[in-house]
Amino acid sequence: MSTTIKVTISLFILNILISFQAFSQNAKGRISGKIIDGATKQAVDYATVSVFKTGSTSPFNGASSDAKGNFNISNIPNGTYKVTVDFLGYQRQTIDNVVVANNGNTAIGTVVLNSAQTTLKDVNIVAKAPVVESHIDKMVYNAANDLTAQGGVAIDVLKKVPQVSVDIDGNVELQGNANIRFLINGKPSSIFGSSLTDALQSIPASQIKSIEVITSPGAKYDATGTGGIINIVLKDSKVQGVNGTVNLSAGTRLENGSLNLNVRKGNFGAGVFFSGNEQLNSTTYTSNNRRSYNDERDTITTLSQNGDGQFKRSGYQSGFNFQWDISKHDNLTGSVGFNHFGNTNTGLTNQDQQMLSPMGNVYSDLMSIRNSDSRFKSNSTDWSLDYKKTFKKEGQELELLYTSSYGRNNSYYMQQQTYLNGGYQPSGSASNNPGRDHETNISLDYTEPFGKNFTLEAGAKAVIEHLSNNVETDSLLADGSYVPNASQTYGFNYDRKIYAGYLSGSFSLFNKFLDGKAGLRYERTNTTADFPGTTIPGYNTFAPSFLISHKLSETASIKFAYSYRIERPDYGDLNPFYNISDPHNISTGNPNLKPEIGHNYEVGYSKSFNSGANFTTSAFYRHNTQDIQVFSTYYETLNIGGTDYTNVTLTQRYNIGSQTGVGLNLFGSVPVGKLSLRSNVQLGERTNSNPGLPSVTGFAYRVNLNASYQFPENLVAEVFGNYNSSQKNIQGTRPAFAFYNIAIRKQFLNKMASIGLTAANPFNRYVNQTTTTYGANFSQANLRQVPFRSFGISLSYKFGKLEFKKNKDDNNNQQGIPGEPGR
Repeated sequence: MSTTIKVTISLFILNILISFQAFSQNAKGRISGKIIDGATKQAVDYATVSVFKTGSTSPFNGASSDAKGNFNISNIPNGTYKVTVDFLGYQRQTIDNVVVANNGNTAIGTVVLNSAQTTLKDVNIVAKAPVVESHIDKMVYNAANDLTAQGGVAIDVLKKVPQVSVDIDGNVELQGNANIRFLINGKPSSIFGSSLTDALQSIPASQIKSIEVITSPGAKYDATGTGGIINIVLKDSKVQGVNGTVNLSAGTRLENGSLNLNVRKGNFGAGVFFSGNEQLNSTTYTSNNRRSYNDERDTITTLSQNGDGQFKRSGYQSGFNFQWDISKHDNLTGSVGFNHFGNTNTGLTNQDQQMLSPMGNVYSDLMSIRNSDSRFKSNSTDWSLDYKKTFKKEGQELELLYTSSYGRNNSYYMQQQTYLNGGYQPSGSASNNPGRDHETNISLDYTEPFGKNFTLEAGAKAVIEHLSNNVETDSLLADGSYVPNASQTYGFNYDRKIYAGYLSGSFSLFNKFLDGKAGLRYERTNTTADFPGTTIPGYNTFAPSFLISHKLSETASIKFAYSYRIERPDYGDLNPFYNISDPHNISTGNPNLKPEIGHNYEVGYSKSFNSGANFTTSAFYRHNTQDIQVFSTYYETLNIGGTDYTNVTLTQRYNIGSQTGVGLNLFGSVPVGKLSLRSNVQLGERTNSNPGLPSVTGFAYRVNLNASYQFPENLVAEVFGNYNSSQKNIQGTRPAFAFYNIAIRKQFLNKMASIGLTAANPFNRYVNQTTTTYGANFSQANLRQVPFRSFGISLSYKFGKLEFKKNKDDNNNQQGIPGEPGR
């Protein structure tokens, strides 16, 4: 890393720290109380409590009530304040002349909220959740007020999430690791099994409530994912009555829309939704140049490929869910979801292959044109049933969860090469690859508190996966007809069963000086696949984890965490099918892959200020063994099923030595009047140690800045910029990526409706991506010109009549969506 970059980053970080220091004040007193329902006398959880300075119309501090209705707002300077309490469906309560003095606690006692019947337009919510929340075990990004992602998809939201980086193709990394366990509403989904990038491109941003990032999961979670867990929480509604939202967007690159309808009466609620999007046809220009040597190094072969590809993607999702509060202690929820997405890619490539002497003399020059067509589509159905029972003893809970996913996928490619000289006949192939998959998860979790300082959790889980696939490949004959290629036509079945159990304890020590959680998870994995000549051995996994934290003050805390994680190779990594859609660049799976083992360590610090500013930093160390990496090998001639392919780069996954990653993540948010600033800086260095090869170390960083300004008349503007640096890997360099977004939104009709305008990279039509790859006998450079500029407009409308009333028995059933249950 150059001195200039080091200085720039250091100044940037220093500037952030100075900004926070400017906004910090010494902790003063606090305000506490309890909120109850005036009719039922039950506690009101998640009510919004706001503190106003004298004469101010905007709160400067606030909090939400907990499950018992209690709230505690710290770091209040001495003075006289106004306190308001709001909750959907209740009349606002205002307490004037609340005096904080002598750095003490001001208890305002019990606040009684009276329910109201009103239409949605009369609801007035003053406070809103911060965009980023730092919890002891996760970071939460609340997407509702993300302007630059409006009209976009899940990938656009993920680009804004701290500790997450996304490249131009939609590949996601968490703290520099791409092996991430993705969940929807805390549950696994087959939508991620076939194509993660396509799945994330099919979820409209308007459907996302929040994104949870868990870098050090506990024993309750599946051990899968050496990078950690990302949980996408979709929007729902638990208020009484009928309500819904409609979102529509149109743009030069993407169009999408969504409809949500929710109904709740008494102790039963249900919701339906539909969303769809289409990425309009776009053209990507490519240039690939490879230089290779034969074994004697007396001949040099060059390959130049220049062309363009027409790409189009579309998808839709629909679903139904219900929540039934059977009794005070029994709750049943269920959901059914339907997902579809697909893409098409057609291209024309001009190819020039030359054979040269070391002195540059041309032995041969073969020119050709390659036509290609690839298509992919996926259909899946997910359904779940979740029963939760609570007991009279506070915190005691039993949960049984059943989820099942069915998927049908199909991939197809066709390629044909026409030679312009040399007297060669046209060559080509076509392949159709239909498949089915079915995954079932059954889990049982139990929580038992022992006093106020210790809670025990235990559970068991079974995961049953089955996949069947057929590969049908045809080869082109000289007369232009296609005949079956027997060596590339076959079917296989893939089965994996995972049986797991865990024990975990949450504790508070030394008069709450330390809080923590520690646990152990056991998983047994059995895999069978009828790949020719392949036996996959079963294995046991013992995955310990622990987390401890200490509150330095009411507004500052530190934590330390460790987790043991694994990355199991999926069927796509194991499948020995050869993808020959480009005969000069072939890829295949590796049935001999072993699971990757990860040891993750993390130290974190978070601090909030009474001005509304907050700062979070975390340092991490990761060490992976049996590290799964993509590796490319050059062949002068590669025989596949009796057919010789010349001048080929074969790409395959291997367990390559170990990988060590160390890094630092900094996040900060600073309000300056009506201007709000957020920034995230991520620095990391990754070292790959490969037996028989030199170690490779690469440094990378990511920097972004988000600025939003609240104008009068409900008008908000936002600017977001991001830069991902390039990074060296085991065989080359990953390209850098930069983009910037601009957005405005205007709310009207008493904030029931809004209209927004967005622009992405408005002054740059293309983003240039240059990737380099090298091996013992070849080097390659690939340039892609990816269309990224876009303009869009989005519309949103909320509707419905709400009859708000907090049920007497719903205190234990108004919880937010938990993390992945029964893991």
